[in-house]
Amino acid sequence: MEQVVKKLNWIYYGQMAIALIVLTAMYYAFSKGLYEPLDRMSKAGQILQYVVIFDALLTIPLGLYLVKYFKPQTDRTYFKCAGARILLVSNSMILGIFAFYWMGGYKSMLWVAAIAAIAWYFSKPTLGKMEQEMKPKDENEETY
Repeated sequence: MEQVVKKLNWIYYGQMAIALIVLTAMYYAFSKGLYEPLDRMSKAGQILQYVVIFDALLTIPLGLYLVKYFKPQTDRTYFKCAGARILLVSNSMILGIFAFYWMGGYKSMLWVAAIAAIAWYFSKPTLGKMEQEMKPKDENEETY
């Protein structure tokens, strides 16, 4: 189990590294004027906003619900489900950062990235979380 958590941490922190690389590269390009910012009211700007927002609306809940839906019983299936959860949730964070700078500092895209970053934080792999999510559900246990 510890090996699975270590591998998942590589994916988790790898996504953070990708987000930081995108942030740094886009900030550098934006501050040096290497590209013309996209107007948020243009057709392309609106399409980019729709893509980022719909991506967040679909992938964040799907990613957070993925492990509970598949109820993995082995370390291998848990690794696949939890890895997919991390990738799905952090996808919107990276897209939101990219869109924020490409649209010239449009704060709504930064909010989408922040919401995805919060969801990404809740997908952090730990040994306790893995044990809890792999524990079989007891049908006789009362829920209140």
